[in-house]
Amino acid sequence: MKRAIVIVLDGVGAGALPDAADYGDEGCNTLAGAARGAGALNAPNLQAWGLGNVCPIPGVPPTADPSAWWGIMAERSPAKDSISGHWELAGVIRKQPPMLYPDGFPPAVIERFRALTGMNVLGNVPASGTEIIRRLGGEHLRTGAPIVYTSADSVFQVAAHKRVIPLEELYRLCRVVRDEIMNGKPYNVDRVIARPFDGGRGAFRRTAERRDFAIPPPEPTVLETARREGVRVTGVGKVDDLFAGRGFDEVRRTASNSEGMRTLIALVEQPPARSGTLILMNLLDFDQEYGHRRDARGFRAALEEFDAFVPALTRRLRGGDLVIITADHGCDPAARGTDHTREYVPLLACLAGMERGGSLGVRATFADAGAAVAEFLGVPPPPAGRSFLRDVGNPRHEPSG
Repeated sequence: MKRAIVIVLDGVGAGALPDAADYGDEGCNTLAGAARGAGALNAPNLQAWGLGNVCPIPGVPPTADPSAWWGIMAERSPAKDSISGHWELAGVIRKQPPMLYPDGFPPAVIERFRALTGMNVLGNVPASGTEIIRRLGGEHLRTGAPIVYTSADSVFQVAAHKRVIPLEELYRLCRVVRDEIMNGKPYNVDRVIARPFDGGRGAFRRTAERRDFAIPPPEPTVLETARREGVRVTGVGKVDDLFAGRGFDEVRRTASNSEGMRTLIALVEQPPARSGTLILMNLLDFDQEYGHRRDARGFRAALEEFDAFVPALTRRLRGGDLVIITADHGCDPAARGTDHTREYVPLLACLAGMERGGSLGVRATFADAGAAVAEFLGVPPPPAGRSFLRDVGNPRHEPSG
């Protein structure tokens, strides 16, 4: 009846990777940027776990006696997006960088879209989602043409007002793009994303009905392996979209960090499955609401909200539960532009009931998290990663990373 809980703080990086300059991200640090840009971070519970040991964070000093195991993990995949990060956390390292469209999509792609949907297109540029609907939302209302845009990630995004293109029709358009245009060479992208919005001119706002239509991982992840071995796998948030739905018994969709945390509490209060339980939760607000918008104050408040949640979670754990808190990439609110940042991610891990923690060091890949989960649940290891479970279970060991 083992239970593993993996919490992904979307976009909460912990300092620039050695190759960050190759991505235009030299000097980035999301945790420090959120604190510096809005005053010192107040996170006493995460500090007790060892968050301040991970990297210098204003307001969160290191502790000599952490109650959890702490470290940082490097991304080996040549990317800085959510799909690559989550796949690697689940034990699959991407070999080739994703296809990007920094100047918009080729004319052949747009012509194919028009031919298949009968619709014209607005935009076809790289842009921030909030900026593009502010700029083109009025023309979209007048013409009915969907807004197409991309970003520094491998995405084909389709934005539409819910009164102009109803949700199910918007989802259908995105499936057409996924299945008929962006599904393999030469134009493949990782995700086709439906971006509905509502409101009036001058007050457009994106809604929570976003849907991602993604390519599947190239190899079985720890989610798929665990499920095949009888472990009950539950996703909280958008995680199933990032794995093209593979590896989950159930998914609890949530519209905010707050709803995600409430959902996790409800799940933890249930008895674990006899064959084992794996819960993977993504908290998206850090990235979507604050990181991309370079809102350091909002980012800090979201971190403090999560910090206040930690004791509520730990009080409900059963002895021996494994909890891992980490991230999938950076999104430094103090950085230039609005894109993700190429960073290490924090690693905090504990077994419920353990007395003390220590250092897990610098892990060579995010996949170490997936390897630890597999070892804990007693299922075959994923394609990549080196488990740190022996360190978490026995504080006498030196870090194995």
